[in-house]
Amino acid sequence: MSLPNVAYFSMEIALDQSLSTYSGGLGFLAGSHMLSAGYLGLPIVGVTILWSYGYYDQRIGDDGQVQVAYIRKYYDFLTDTGVSTTVDIFGEKVKVKAYLVKPELFGSCPVYLLTTDIEENSEWARSISHKLYDGNEKIRIAQETVLGIAGVRILQELNYKFDVIHMNEGHALPAAFELLRQYNGNLAEVKRKTVFTTHTPVAAGNEVHWVDTLMEGGFFAGCKRETAIELGGENFSLTVAALRMSRIANAVSQLHGLVSNKMWEWVEGRCPIRAITNAVNLHYWQDPRMKAAENSLEKILEVKREMKAELFKYVANVAGKRFDPDVLTITWARRFADYKRAWLILLDEERILKLLESNKVQIIFAGKFHPDDVMGKEMFNKILKRSHSMKNVVVLPGYELQLSGMLKRGSDIWLNTPMRPLEASGTSGMSANANGAVHLSIFDGWTVEGTFDGLNGYTIEYEGLDDEMDSYQRNLKDYECMMGKIENEIIPTYYDNKMKWAQIMRQAIRTSEAYFNSDRMVIEYFNRLYKPIAHGGICAGEDEDKDLKIEMEKPAGGSPSEAWTYSNIK
Repeated sequence: MSLPNVAYFSMEIALDQSLSTYSGGLGFLAGSHMLSAGYLGLPIVGVTILWSYGYYDQRIGDDGQVQVAYIRKYYDFLTDTGVSTTVDIFGEKVKVKAYLVKPELFGSCPVYLLTTDIEENSEWARSISHKLYDGNEKIRIAQETVLGIAGVRILQELNYKFDVIHMNEGHALPAAFELLRQYNGNLAEVKRKTVFTTHTPVAAGNEVHWVDTLMEGGFFAGCKRETAIELGGENFSLTVAALRMSRIANAVSQLHGLVSNKMWEWVEGRCPIRAITNAVNLHYWQDPRMKAAENSLEKILEVKREMKAELFKYVANVAGKRFDPDVLTITWARRFADYKRAWLILLDEERILKLLESNKVQIIFAGKFHPDDVMGKEMFNKILKRSHSMKNVVVLPGYELQLSGMLKRGSDIWLNTPMRPLEASGTSGMSANANGAVHLSIFDGWTVEGTFDGLNGYTIEYEGLDDEMDSYQRNLKDYECMMGKIENEIIPTYYDNKMKWAQIMRQAIRTSEAYFNSDRMVIEYFNRLYKPIAHGGICAGEDEDKDLKIEMEKPAGGSPSEAWTYSNIK
């Protein structure tokens, strides 16, 4: 039986530093998916948008505050397909042109990049593909309309016979509505071809727009208002509609699968949600020096020190501080969102200063916030300001693929501090593990499956982990557990028992290689999502998510637009 042809739709795909078509974790994951599909020779094509200004360029200004800059990107390595289509968006006929990333460029499967930034369009229409995740609601809706509707039409113009459309997050939902138009309103036919990945229980990842605004934007591809409301509500939820228009969906870790099923159980007519744990492309992320050193504990330590020295040259150049490769280095690097709690390790300044000033630890922060996220920007600036007067602390701007790789190679501890259970996966720790950076994480996301306390990393967990408590109490308990791990286990092992530390590093590397490789992930997607859809049914034995151990309450009125906080967990 032949494999189905898959079209993978994602608002961002990170293939290489030289191609600014991503913002962070969602793009990193999509990039690993495309790279592993290419490596394995599987029948997938990617569909995303060619962002003229990328996400944004992050820098530190003369006033010592973080700045958001937009710099136009130019590429000479993309192939013009010569194919275009036209989409009706907010009363304009917008022309969409397609470029191709050939597989030989980065080793991925073919990836098609859509752009509206062409001379035939108005200035407003050209701006649709300017900035990833534009904060203007109408532009954002237009971007999703281009991705989904134009994406389907471009593939059909190219004669790519897809059996499955994979919507990576709700951004690509207009693709399902375009199919609904082509199938004359036959939802069953749409569901046969559509699968969906949900990535987060946080409101920002589950978009909601007023249905009439979406209608005006062309989001529904001509679908009637009544039908749109039946699928996603009058205050239209992209996630709810995606669950109703897909044959099957998946969450991105086993714990996230439990949370997602309880979170969305109130949605009548939703498809099953399975759990397929995220992974990273080791061919891209793992430094070959660490892979070669894996069988020698002494060599692992030697290579790690070498990679730390390389990172610290960069730190000195960017931040003006000289770090010591013999000092335990802790890195927090990910999106600056409040629930991820970048500030947690600095909660008690006197306590952390003792470790910093005695050269027991060095701390690196890096990450981007959404340009319109005032709280995230303020958090970044506060930590940046504190870092200037604190020994052994730096904040590095411009967190993208290249810097991410340097940090994962040059860190001893990869710190992950989300508010459980809001971290769907936290995938960056997998590629850090592959380079011998030991995971220290809240017991959330993929950590529940892959970080074994004291064996290949350290977990922040304690009796009463899921007890109901307010955020202040939760922060204190998480902080105390985290600092206890650092002071009583990590520091003594790192300095006083190098061979044990090297063993933990080696087990982290091997765990990453054993399961958290995106080659495994893509094969699992084929076996558990794509093939059952293409062949008209769900595989036998796919009922493992029925017996859930986490009980959740939906927000008042059942609206998915509210952020899910720890108080929603019983």
